[in-house]
Amino acid sequence: MTSFGYAGKILRIDLTSGKITETSTADYADRFLGGRGIAAKIYWDEVPPEIGAFDAENRLIFATGPLCGIPVIGGSRWTICGKSPEPIPESFSYGNLGGRFGAEMKFAGYDAIVIHGKSEKPVYIRFDEESAELKGASSLLGKGAIETRQILKDELGDSARVVAIGPAGENMCVAAILTADNDAVCTGGLGAVMGSKNLKAVVVKGTKKGSNVASPERLKELTQYYKALERGFTEYLGRWSRDIIADFKVVPNQDMKKEPCYGCIGRCPRKVYVAQDGKKGKFVCHSAFFYQPHTDEYYEDWNDVPFIANKLCDDLGLDAVAVDLLINWLERCYKAGILTDASTGIPLSKLGSQEYIETLIRKIAFREGFGDILAQGIEKAAEAVGPDAIRELELAGYLDEPGTDIYGPRLYITNAFPYAMEPRIPIQQIHEVGLLLPLWTVSATMGLGHVTTDVLRAIAKRFWGSEIAADFSTYEGKALAAKMIQDRQYVKESLILCDYIWPLTDLPNTEDHVGDPTLESKLLSAVTGNEIDEVGLYKVGERIFNLQRAILVREGHRGRDFDILSDQCYNVPLNYDISNPHCQVPGKNWEVVSRKGEVIDREKFEKMKDEYYELRRWDVATGLQTKAQMEGLNLGDIADDLETRSLLA
Repeated sequence: MTSFGYAGKILRIDLTSGKITETSTADYADRFLGGRGIAAKIYWDEVPPEIGAFDAENRLIFATGPLCGIPVIGGSRWTICGKSPEPIPESFSYGNLGGRFGAEMKFAGYDAIVIHGKSEKPVYIRFDEESAELKGASSLLGKGAIETRQILKDELGDSARVVAIGPAGENMCVAAILTADNDAVCTGGLGAVMGSKNLKAVVVKGTKKGSNVASPERLKELTQYYKALERGFTEYLGRWSRDIIADFKVVPNQDMKKEPCYGCIGRCPRKVYVAQDGKKGKFVCHSAFFYQPHTDEYYEDWNDVPFIANKLCDDLGLDAVAVDLLINWLERCYKAGILTDASTGIPLSKLGSQEYIETLIRKIAFREGFGDILAQGIEKAAEAVGPDAIRELELAGYLDEPGTDIYGPRLYITNAFPYAMEPRIPIQQIHEVGLLLPLWTVSATMGLGHVTTDVLRAIAKRFWGSEIAADFSTYEGKALAAKMIQDRQYVKESLILCDYIWPLTDLPNTEDHVGDPTLESKLLSAVTGNEIDEVGLYKVGERIFNLQRAILVREGHRGRDFDILSDQCYNVPLNYDISNPHCQVPGKNWEVVSRKGEVIDREKFEKMKDEYYELRRWDVATGLQTKAQMEGLNLGDIADDLETRSLLA
């Protein structure tokens, strides 16, 4: 394949036989673009619904997008997809990583890697543009992912890029992650899949720096335009920590070095934290703050324990978000007298201490004692403990707040759809509303910043289909907004562009401050030479979204009756959100109102689903796709398979 924007090849590795082959990216790129799109199509073709997450024939698919390797724009992220043990029931899932591994994979000549089978002995994969091989990894067993990364770099050279699992992945804990260079992590339970295959790490070294671009001069103009916009995450983070999360103790000022992903100018909080003992690592977002509320209470001052907790998760290989929810459930069970220090072997009475977090994470990762129960996932753990523990689970939330979702639908009604329809927390989708609205809150309540009410209304009209989509006192306009967000975000995860920066919803240094949703299609056109506009690009996103919907339906998600929210969204009144603790949103007549105390109205949500299914051209009664609608998206082959299984309306 010589098409611009792509390396042209997919590397395929059968761990059972040791056979290594190559196929063409062209078989997938035309319809499914890259990243999540290509990975989902490979999964559809090769993983039948009866295959389990830990079966040898499950695939672990690494994929980049056509904008990977392009300097400046933040397009070098990569995805990992496969059937995960974390959702109940097991289903297709995905993770999205930054750092430099994705770009290096492309520089080695591959747009994707497809791994299947199971090795008899522990191995790691090493590949470059000249060769690929399986190498023994028995000496790495039991070691952390960060430690493994350094051992392999010492052996193969610092320019090698490594993604590895820790003991949690080896022991197939359902919340196991993969940790890559720059402490980039893949959540969604896929670290457990990697462990089930006896695969400890993947190492790549590429030398063909840069990407094959159709129109270099046009691309240069677009990147210069992008740089001039000065749109990044720095402004979000500054207001987030300074003005919004007043209840958290802010990280002490440090001269922290920026560590941007490949091809990004670093307008984000990805910096390296330096602890008192000299240890360094990425320390940002939820994984940085998940243990902080507890350490604040325990130590009554800032220290390095939140950083230590973050790095323990990265190294031993557990999802910090899953651990956050688990901690809050354990706390509720401890206070209710259901669990004790003695019954768990965990110092539950010392929540917030370094001893607590080290004991908890190690017991889960190595499946020791009560940790073996926790390693099965929070729902199964609650079932194992008993009915009282299940009741406490219904009230558990994130960041020490009962019933709190992340950018949840009780606060931002639009986010009800991604929460109801995805196999995991779909952070890219819920960020589109959840990161913009706090900027409006700062402007509306403090007079700071550029996202005024008029600007927000204009953004809503341009990006979400109507001004009323930004009025969160009503369910009106939210179905269309959700569809537009989903289509746009699926494209973003197929290009793949950074979630901290894209889409450009708001621009601080332009006259109207309304963002530019056309830039992604212009960049893609310049890189590939195939002209596509904003509408055409969103059509690709709609196709990829419908492909994933078909995958989930084939694996047991049966449409309308499965597009549901957790009971707490209907029953537990909203009290808190991490980026908007006062839960302030635009209401009727664009007044500042608080949604504290609100829940989702079941009847209104069902009516909103009617509207949504009509917009999708699905069957309203069942929420299932139709053959005509799928054929209109050039998914006739997918529709044929669903039809044979009686899974079309």
